[in-house]
Amino acid sequence: MNSYVIDRSRLEDCARQIADAGRELGARGWTPATSSNFSMRLDADHAAVTISGRDKGRLGIDDIMVVDLAGAPVGTSARPSAETALHTQIYRRFPDAGAVLHTHSRTQTVASRLFAGAGAIRFEGWELQKAISGYTTHESVLDLPVFPNTQDMAVLVAQVDAWLDAGKPLHGYLIDGHGIYTWGLDMGETKRHLEAFEFLLACELDLVQLRGKSA
Repeated sequence: MNSYVIDRSRLEDCARQIADAGRELGARGWTPATSSNFSMRLDADHAAVTISGRDKGRLGIDDIMVVDLAGAPVGTSARPSAETALHTQIYRRFPDAGAVLHTHSRTQTVASRLFAGAGAIRFEGWELQKAISGYTTHESVLDLPVFPNTQDMAVLVAQVDAWLDAGKPLHGYLIDGHGIYTWGLDMGETKRHLEAFEFLLACELDLVQLRGKSA
């Protein structure tokens, strides 16, 4: 990997898209207190990812670094986001994935706690399920798993691998008390998936509250 020559033009383009996403998502309050992390695929073996601890609403090119798909830094002594292994896992498991977004909105975090015991949130009958690639009708079932939280990234990676190895569709997931991960072919599709999941989670939380009040 030491001989890898970074394509500066490609890196700058990815950094710009990541920074734009950071400003947009930060303005929505989805990246509080320097939380969250974003990445884009650079090529078959490398990704551009946010550096640990940076304000995601104020990102510039110097806040983005290159890692290989094992998560090792390339051409820098900077430290990548703590959860980089979850990003590189997606790029390894989904060769078409071009971007990964991880955010911490209030809706995502509350839903992760509420549904952690069930292990997943099942969406059925919502029109906006069609915003997730591969879903063409509201008459479908879309499961968003909720994995237990841990500081051991290898454990989280293993949980995601186990879900996929069981043959279950995966377009995103929550981590208990944490936030959401989702991805897509490019940054545009990934933001669409993120917005759709945010909306669907908010609807499910509203239903829980309304049903509780009417009970």
